Amino acid sequence: MRTLTPAEVRAGRQRSLLLTEHAHQTPAEVVTWFGAMQAQDLASALWSLGLRLPGSTQSDMLEALAQGGILRTWPMRGTIHLVPSEDAAWMVGLMGAKALASARRRQEQLGLTPQNVARATTALAHALGGARMLTRGQALGVINEAGITTEGQRGYHLLLSAAQVGVICIGPQVEDQQTFMLLSDAAPRPRHLEPREAAAELAFRYFRSHGPTTVQDFAGWTGLGLGVCRQAVDDNEGRLAPALADGATVWLAADGMEGVPPARTPSRTWVLPGFDEFMLGYKDRSLHVPTGRFDAVVPGGNGVFRATVVRGGIVRATWGRTLKAASVAITVEAFEPMTTAGRASLDRAFREYGSYLGRRPDVTVLDPAA
Repeated sequence: MRTLTPAEVRAGRQRSLLLTEHAHQTPAEVVTWFGAMQAQDLASALWSLGLRLPGSTQSDMLEALAQGGILRTWPMRGTIHLVPSEDAAWMVGLMGAKALASARRRQEQLGLTPQNVARATTALAHALGGARMLTRGQALGVINEAGITTEGQRGYHLLLSAAQVGVICIGPQVEDQQTFMLLSDAAPRPRHLEPREAAAELAFRYFRSHGPTTVQDFAGWTGLGLGVCRQAVDDNEGRLAPALADGATVWLAADGMEGVPPARTPSRTWVLPGFDEFMLGYKDRSLHVPTGRFDAVVPGGNGVFRATVVRGGIVRATWGRTLKAASVAITVEAFEPMTTAGRASLDRAFREYGSYLGRRPDVTVLDPAA
C-alpha cells in the first residue's frame, strides 16, 4: 500500500476537487463528478462551479440551474446542496430520513407536530401540481392557508421537511427570488438505486472528487453512520484504492492513484467561496488550514465559513467582497506577508473572478501585521 506525504495528499485533493486541469466542460458534468456540492449560499455555489469552468460567467451558472440538469435541495445533513437532477431522488432517499430525524427535536421546540408537518407537505404538493413554481413567500402562504403558521423558523423547517421526504426541491431563481417545485417535476427521469447500491455510488463519487481522504470524512460529509460508510467503501472493490497518510487509511478512485501529482512549489492561487467543497467536504480540515488559523476562517466556530485564498492546497488568507455598479471591491486578509510572485498569482485569480462577475476587481491586501 502506497504511503502519501501530507503534501501529496493536498496535491491529490486539488486534482480530485477539479482545482487543476480537467476534462469537464459543463456545470452538470462538474456536479455529477462530485455527486453533491455545498450550496446553502447560492452565490458561493455558483462561484464554486464557475471557478472550475474557466471562462464561464455567473449568468452561465444560473442558466444551467434554469435548464434543469442540476438542482438544489437538502439531500444530506439538513444542508442545501447542488445535485444532478436525475440523482436527487435516490440521494434524498438515502440520506434525507436521518437528517429529518435529527430535526425532530427542533420541530418540537418550534411547536410543530408530525400532523402539522404532514399537512404542510400535502398542501405544498397540491399547490405545486401541474409543474407550477412558487416563490418562497408564496410557498409559505400556502402553508399558512392550510392553518399552520410559519413565523420565525417554522416556515423554513416545514419547507426543509417537505424536501427531505422527496416531495419538493428548490427551483430556478426568478427575478432574484428563490422558488420551489415538485421534485418529480424538476427531475422527471430519476435514476433508481437500492439503498446499498446508492451508498456505494455515493462513496465512489465522494472519494473520486475529494480523495485521498478517510471514511470518517465520508461519514461526516454524508451524515450516514460509520458502518454504512465502511460497507459502501467495501462495495467499491476495484473502483476505490487505499493508501496510507499519517498512519491512517485514506481512499481515492483506483484510476486516480497513479495520478496523485508530486508535491511541487505552489504556483496557482485559487480564490474560493466560503462554502466550497475544499472546506465543507472534510470533517478534518487540518491539512488545509494552518495551525491557529481556523478561527480566521470560521470566526467563533459559528459554522459560517469565510471565503479563502488557497495556494498549494493550504489556506493563505481570507477575503470578502462588496459589489458595486461596475466593479467588485475585494479585501484580502493575508496570514503572512505575500511574495511578489504570490501577489501576482492572487491578482490573476481575482481578474478571473471579476470576469466571471462581469465587474472590474479592485483588490486591497491588508498587512497581516496590522
